[in-house]
Amino acid sequence: MDRSIDRNPELKLAGREARTERTVVRLRNGAEFGAETLAVCAGPCSVESAGQIDLTASGVARAGANVLRGGAFKPRTSPYAFQGLGPAALELLRAAADRDGLAVVTEVLDPRDVPIVARYADMLQIGARNMQNFALLREAGESGVPILLKRGPSATIAEWLMAAEYILLAGNDQVVLCERGVRSFDPATRNLLDLSAIPLLAGLTHLPVIVDPSHGTGLARLVQPMASAGVAAGADGLLVEVHPDPAAAVSDGPQSLSIEAFGSLMERLGTVAAAVGRRLPAARIIARSAPAPQ
Repeated sequence: MDRSIDRNPELKLAGREARTERTVVRLRNGAEFGAETLAVCAGPCSVESAGQIDLTASGVARAGANVLRGGAFKPRTSPYAFQGLGPAALELLRAAADRDGLAVVTEVLDPRDVPIVARYADMLQIGARNMQNFALLREAGESGVPILLKRGPSATIAEWLMAAEYILLAGNDQVVLCERGVRSFDPATRNLLDLSAIPLLAGLTHLPVIVDPSHGTGLARLVQPMASAGVAAGADGLLVEVHPDPAAAVSDGPQSLSIEAFGSLMERLGTVAAAVGRRLPAARIIARSAPAPQ
């Protein structure tokens, strides 16, 4: 039985035949997805307060991250769970990122929210639950802002690439794919992180691919080994959840790294990156102004 998906005639823009060279997606702070230097996106699942996101931004920047992630609008299984701070969180993300030289990636849930999220973010995240929200894909594509497209929890590789095709067809070729795990029969981990998708996609598409080991496993202790494995498999970057106090996080605390643990991850990751011909972003030296005298 031929299981190949590399001859899909409907894959007109995302396939290798459409563009022989690899796409490199660049953000305004210099972060690149698909280049020799990896893109490292780090931050909390949800923006909870100014203090929380400011502390996280400075911590991950010092460790070498070049993109700040954080949820302003949160899709939650329960309607009673924390749904995010909304527009206020977008302002906090932008301010924290600008202070520390980071770009911003955050999720957009509703086509009507694309303009306001695009006003503050350097990259729009389409979450796993919305991978086949075609109205959202079109609207996000038409914004012209780079898109981070997460794989759906039960999506095949072909379905994922066709979702990217919607964005490309809207005129936006700045698309990054994010492998975040697929639904499994085994509850030992939150998802089954499909790292075989990374080298497979390298032969199918010109688009960059990154790995989310936080959602992919659901366990903080597994993030470091799976992040290393993702880079070794050829990923163009990482999306990692980091919180100043994971035990107190309002969402996804068990899979979040502390700022110290993230620093340790970045120290170890350099060796893996070098072994496969990649490198990590340079750590930033954060110079904060002294408070004005009272």
